Amino acid sequence: MERHSQEMSQDALLKISNIDAFYGTFQALWDVSLVVKPGEIVALIGSNASGKSTLINTISGVIHPAQGTIEFGGRDISALDPFQIVTLGISQVPEGRRIFPEMTILDNLMLGSYNRQARANREQNLKKVYEHFPLLEERTKQLAKTLSGGEQQMLVIGRGLMSDPKLMLFDEISLGLAPKVTDELYKAVREIRAKGITILLVEQNVRRSIKEADRAYIIKAGRIVLGKNVAELQEEEIKQAYFGV
Repeated sequence: MERHSQEMSQDALLKISNIDAFYGTFQALWDVSLVVKPGEIVALIGSNASGKSTLINTISGVIHPAQGTIEFGGRDISALDPFQIVTLGISQVPEGRRIFPEMTILDNLMLGSYNRQARANREQNLKKVYEHFPLLEERTKQLAKTLSGGEQQMLVIGRGLMSDPKLMLFDEISLGLAPKVTDELYKAVREIRAKGITILLVEQNVRRSIKEADRAYIIKAGRIVLGKNVAELQEEEIKQAYFGV
Protein backbone atom coordinates (compact mmCIF):
# COMPACT_ATOMS: atom_id res chain seq x y z
CA MET A 1 0.00 0.00 0.00
CA GLU A 2 2.80 2.46 0.87
CA ARG A 3 4.58 1.95 -2.47
CA HIS A 4 1.29 2.40 -4.34
CA SER A 5 0.58 5.63 -2.43
CA GLN A 6 4.05 7.00 -3.18
CA GLU A 7 3.59 6.31 -6.89
CA MET A 8 0.26 8.15 -6.88
CA SER A 9 1.31 11.10 -4.73
CA GLN A 10 2.95 13.02 -7.57
CA ASP A 11 -0.43 13.90 -9.12
CA ALA A 12 -2.36 14.13 -5.85
CA LEU A 13 -4.93 16.82 -5.15
CA LEU A 14 -4.90 15.85 -1.47
CA LYS A 15 -1.88 14.21 0.11
CA ILE A 16 -1.85 13.23 3.77
CA SER A 17 1.51 12.07 5.09
CA ASN A 18 2.05 10.31 8.41
CA ILE A 19 -0.27 12.43 10.54
CA ASP A 20 -1.07 11.93 14.20
CA ALA A 21 -4.03 13.74 15.76
CA PHE A 22 -5.22 14.15 19.33
CA TYR A 23 -8.31 15.16 21.29
CA GLY A 24 -6.61 16.56 24.38
CA THR A 25 -4.37 13.73 25.55
CA PHE A 26 -6.26 11.04 23.61
CA GLN A 27 -4.57 10.04 20.35
CA ALA A 28 -7.23 9.49 17.67
CA LEU A 29 -5.07 9.10 14.54
CA TRP A 30 -1.81 7.21 14.22
CA ASP A 31 0.62 7.72 11.32
CA VAL A 32 -2.19 8.14 8.76
CA SER A 33 -1.30 8.55 5.09
CA LEU A 34 -3.58 8.67 2.06
CA VAL A 35 -3.82 10.23 -1.39
CA VAL A 36 -6.77 11.57 -3.37
CA LYS A 37 -6.21 12.32 -7.06
CA PRO A 38 -8.15 14.93 -9.06
CA GLY A 39 -11.51 13.65 -10.27
CA GLU A 40 -11.65 10.58 -8.02
CA ILE A 41 -14.20 9.32 -5.58
CA VAL A 42 -12.18 7.84 -2.72
CA ALA A 43 -13.95 6.02 0.10
CA LEU A 44 -12.76 6.06 3.70
CA ILE A 45 -14.39 3.08 5.38
CA GLY A 46 -14.49 2.27 9.06
CA SER A 47 -16.73 1.40 11.97
CA ASN A 48 -17.87 3.80 14.71
CA ALA A 49 -14.96 5.43 16.59
CA SER A 50 -12.44 4.23 13.98
CA GLY A 51 -11.14 7.76 13.31
CA LYS A 52 -13.08 8.62 10.14
CA SER A 53 -14.63 11.86 11.34
CA THR A 54 -11.43 12.85 13.13
CA LEU A 55 -9.56 12.57 9.85
CA ILE A 56 -12.20 14.65 8.05
CA ASN A 57 -12.00 17.31 10.77
CA THR A 58 -8.21 17.33 10.55
CA ILE A 59 -8.33 17.88 6.78
CA SER A 60 -10.86 20.68 7.37
CA GLY A 61 -8.66 22.43 9.93
CA VAL A 62 -10.96 21.84 12.91
CA ILE A 63 -8.13 19.79 14.42
CA HIS A 64 -4.46 20.36 13.57
CA PRO A 65 -2.18 17.32 13.23
CA ALA A 66 0.39 16.89 15.99
CA GLN A 67 2.84 15.65 13.38
CA GLY A 68 2.89 14.86 9.67
CA THR A 69 1.55 17.03 6.85
CA ILE A 70 -1.62 17.64 4.85
CA GLU A 71 -1.08 19.06 1.36
CA PHE A 72 -3.77 20.35 -0.97
CA GLY A 73 -2.82 21.19 -4.53
CA GLY A 74 0.84 20.98 -3.45
CA ARG A 75 0.40 23.47 -0.58
CA ASP A 76 0.88 22.53 3.06
CA ILE A 77 -2.43 23.29 4.82
CA SER A 78 -1.67 21.50 8.09
CA ALA A 79 -1.69 24.68 10.21
CA LEU A 80 -4.48 26.57 8.42
CA ASP A 81 -7.83 27.42 10.00
CA PRO A 82 -11.14 26.12 8.58
CA PHE A 83 -12.10 29.39 6.87
CA GLN A 84 -8.74 29.45 5.05
CA ILE A 85 -9.13 25.83 3.95
CA VAL A 86 -12.66 26.47 2.62
CA THR A 87 -11.33 29.42 0.62
CA LEU A 88 -8.69 27.17 -0.97
CA GLY A 89 -11.44 24.83 -2.21
CA ILE A 90 -12.18 22.13 0.39
CA SER A 91 -15.80 21.80 1.51
CA GLN A 92 -17.05 19.51 4.28
CA VAL A 93 -20.55 18.03 4.27
CA PRO A 94 -20.77 17.14 7.96
CA GLU A 95 -22.38 14.15 9.61
CA GLY A 96 -25.72 14.81 11.24
CA ARG A 97 -27.29 17.24 8.75
CA ARG A 98 -26.22 20.41 10.56
CA ILE A 99 -28.64 22.94 9.13
CA PHE A 100 -29.87 26.26 10.50
CA PRO A 101 -33.46 25.16 11.19
CA GLU A 102 -35.04 28.59 11.70
CA MET A 103 -33.57 30.00 8.48
CA THR A 104 -34.95 29.55 4.98
CA ILE A 105 -33.53 27.10 2.49
CA LEU A 106 -32.11 29.95 0.43
CA ASP A 107 -30.45 31.57 3.45
CA ASN A 108 -28.92 28.22 4.45
CA LEU A 109 -27.47 27.89 0.95
CA MET A 110 -26.15 31.44 0.91
CA LEU A 111 -24.19 30.78 4.11
CA GLY A 112 -22.05 28.40 2.08
CA SER A 113 -20.82 31.20 -0.20
CA TYR A 114 -19.17 33.49 2.33
CA ASN A 115 -15.59 33.29 0.98
CA ARG A 116 -14.57 35.82 -1.66
CA GLN A 117 -14.30 33.45 -4.62
CA ALA A 118 -17.61 31.79 -3.79
CA ARG A 119 -19.33 35.17 -3.45
CA ALA A 120 -18.17 36.09 -6.94
CA ASN A 121 -19.65 32.84 -8.33
CA ARG A 122 -22.74 32.79 -6.11
CA GLU A 123 -25.41 32.83 -8.81
CA GLN A 124 -23.58 30.28 -10.94
CA ASN A 125 -23.15 27.94 -7.96
CA LEU A 126 -26.77 28.38 -6.90
CA LYS A 127 -27.83 27.32 -10.38
CA LYS A 128 -25.68 24.17 -10.04
CA VAL A 129 -27.27 23.36 -6.69
CA TYR A 130 -30.75 23.64 -8.18
CA GLU A 131 -29.74 21.42 -11.10
CA HIS A 132 -28.80 18.68 -8.63
CA PHE A 133 -31.72 19.32 -6.26
CA PRO A 134 -34.72 20.94 -8.02
CA LEU A 135 -36.76 20.49 -4.84
CA LEU A 136 -34.64 23.14 -3.10
CA GLU A 137 -35.44 25.67 -5.81
CA GLU A 138 -39.15 24.97 -5.42
CA ARG A 139 -38.97 25.67 -1.68
CA THR A 140 -36.45 28.51 -1.34
CA LYS A 141 -38.57 30.45 1.20
CA GLN A 142 -39.47 27.41 3.29
CA LEU A 143 -37.84 27.06 6.72
CA ALA A 144 -35.13 24.40 6.75
CA LYS A 145 -36.64 22.66 9.80
CA THR A 146 -39.72 21.69 7.74
CA LEU A 147 -37.68 19.47 5.41
CA SER A 148 -37.48 15.69 5.79
CA GLY A 149 -34.20 14.08 6.78
CA GLY A 150 -33.27 13.29 3.18
CA GLU A 151 -34.21 16.79 2.04
CA GLN A 152 -32.08 18.28 4.81
CA GLN A 153 -29.16 16.22 3.57
CA MET A 154 -29.71 17.63 0.08
CA LEU A 155 -29.61 21.10 1.62
CA VAL A 156 -26.32 20.42 3.40
CA ILE A 157 -24.76 19.07 0.18
CA GLY A 158 -26.08 22.12 -1.66
CA ARG A 159 -24.56 24.41 0.96
CA GLY A 160 -21.23 22.64 0.48
CA LEU A 161 -21.43 23.24 -3.27
CA MET A 162 -22.01 26.95 -2.70
CA SER A 163 -18.42 27.35 -1.44
CA ASP A 164 -17.14 26.62 -4.98
CA PRO A 165 -15.12 23.55 -3.93
CA LYS A 166 -12.47 21.54 -5.75
CA LEU A 167 -12.72 18.76 -3.12
CA MET A 168 -15.79 17.75 -1.11
CA LEU A 169 -15.60 15.71 2.08
CA PHE A 170 -18.82 13.75 2.65
CA ASP A 171 -19.22 12.44 6.21
CA GLU A 172 -21.85 9.67 6.52
CA ILE A 173 -24.38 11.21 4.12
CA SER A 174 -26.66 8.15 4.14
CA LEU A 175 -26.78 7.65 7.91
CA GLY A 176 -30.34 6.97 9.08
CA LEU A 177 -31.91 7.46 5.65
CA ALA A 178 -34.12 5.11 3.64
CA PRO A 179 -32.48 3.20 0.74
CA LYS A 180 -34.44 5.14 -1.89
CA VAL A 181 -33.29 8.47 -0.46
CA THR A 182 -29.72 7.16 -0.22
CA ASP A 183 -29.83 6.21 -3.91
CA GLU A 184 -30.93 9.73 -4.79
CA LEU A 185 -28.13 11.30 -2.76
CA TYR A 186 -25.48 9.08 -4.31
CA LYS A 187 -26.81 9.92 -7.76
CA ALA A 188 -26.10 13.55 -6.88
CA VAL A 189 -22.60 12.60 -5.67
CA ARG A 190 -21.85 10.97 -9.02
CA GLU A 191 -23.17 14.02 -10.87
CA ILE A 192 -21.00 16.31 -8.73
CA ARG A 193 -17.92 14.24 -9.57
CA ALA A 194 -18.88 14.33 -13.28
CA LYS A 195 -18.68 18.13 -13.08
CA GLY A 196 -15.05 17.96 -12.00
CA ILE A 197 -15.27 18.01 -8.20
CA THR A 198 -13.14 15.44 -6.38
CA ILE A 199 -14.76 13.52 -3.54
CA LEU A 200 -13.58 11.88 -0.31
CA LEU A 201 -16.47 9.79 0.94
CA VAL A 202 -16.63 8.69 4.58
CA GLU A 203 -18.97 5.76 5.19
CA GLN A 204 -19.72 2.86 7.52
CA ASN A 205 -21.57 1.10 4.71
CA VAL A 206 -18.82 -0.98 3.12
CA ARG A 207 -20.80 -2.32 0.17
CA ARG A 208 -22.15 1.07 -0.81
CA SER A 209 -18.73 2.70 -0.55
CA ILE A 210 -17.12 0.11 -2.77
CA LYS A 211 -19.93 0.43 -5.29
CA GLU A 212 -19.48 4.21 -5.57
CA ALA A 213 -15.72 4.71 -5.23
CA ASP A 214 -12.68 4.33 -7.44
CA ARG A 215 -10.42 3.54 -4.51
CA ALA A 216 -10.95 2.79 -0.85
CA TYR A 217 -9.03 3.05 2.40
CA ILE A 218 -10.06 1.15 5.52
CA ILE A 219 -9.35 2.81 8.86
CA LYS A 220 -9.38 0.90 12.13
CA ALA A 221 -8.57 2.26 15.60
CA GLY A 222 -7.08 5.40 14.07
CA ARG A 223 -4.79 3.62 11.60
CA ILE A 224 -5.10 3.00 7.86
CA VAL A 225 -4.99 -0.78 7.53
CA LEU A 226 -5.81 -1.19 3.83
CA GLY A 227 -5.81 0.95 0.69
CA LYS A 228 -6.60 -0.29 -2.84
CA ASN A 229 -8.47 0.26 -6.07
CA VAL A 230 -11.97 -1.09 -5.39
CA ALA A 231 -11.73 -3.38 -8.42
CA GLU A 232 -8.83 -5.17 -6.69
CA LEU A 233 -10.46 -5.53 -3.28
CA GLN A 234 -11.33 -9.05 -2.20
CA GLU A 235 -14.15 -9.72 0.25
CA GLU A 236 -11.90 -11.70 2.57
CA GLU A 237 -9.31 -8.94 2.90
CA ILE A 238 -12.09 -6.40 3.57
CA LYS A 239 -13.40 -8.61 6.38
CA GLN A 240 -9.90 -9.02 7.75
CA ALA A 241 -9.18 -5.29 7.67
CA TYR A 242 -12.60 -4.15 8.86
CA PHE A 243 -13.50 -6.80 11.40
CA GLY A 244 -10.16 -8.45 12.10
CA VAL A 245 -11.57 -11.89 11.24
